[in-house]
Amino acid sequence: MIKVLIVDDQALLRASFRLLVDNEPDLTAVGEAGTGAEAVALAAELEPDVVLMDIRMPEMDGIEATKLLDGPRVLVLTTFDLDEYVFGALRAGASGFLVKDTPPAELLAAIRVVATGESLLSPSVTRRLIREFVRQPAAPSVSGLERLTEREKEVLLLIARGLSNAEIMAALHVSTGTVKTHIGNLLAKLHARDRAQLVIAAYEAGLVG
Repeated sequence: MIKVLIVDDQALLRASFRLLVDNEPDLTAVGEAGTGAEAVALAAELEPDVVLMDIRMPEMDGIEATKLLDGPRVLVLTTFDLDEYVFGALRAGASGFLVKDTPPAELLAAIRVVATGESLLSPSVTRRLIREFVRQPAAPSVSGLERLTEREKEVLLLIARGLSNAEIMAALHVSTGTVKTHIGNLLAKLHARDRAQLVIAAYEAGLVG
């Protein structure tokens, strides 16, 4: 059973999300929070697998709350897919994001994807978002990049371009196990939590134009 914590400052939205989640046999809403501070406290108490996190909330926003969470995967909910706050949330450790008018079936599928440890990154939207907010005149250095092998850099570039493991496997003519090994090495060397942070690292390092 996947345990979900719902965080939004609008009670009506929280109730709607809770009803949606609780109607699924493999999902359960373990709690609701109206602020980031409440989310952090409840996450520590309830130990959810996934946090549906609103960004703009009183007292503590979703970005600060995401930084403080240790354990659950965070799926950010936003009104606009190019909201600059979304990038901040991804950098803070969120595993992906969805717009709030996402169809219910897609939201439920996203919760399941994030719960498995994968990142929810729509290639087109994510590339647009990161190009908009990461491509600065002086990009920050990415710690650990110098330790990557040429093959690992190649895999990182393909991840940043939105390719799935199967597509990377086909592009490089390697096995699934080899791709997973490379990704594991990338996560360790770049101190990244998941695929979302690997994408950000690739853009910040200037590997993707």
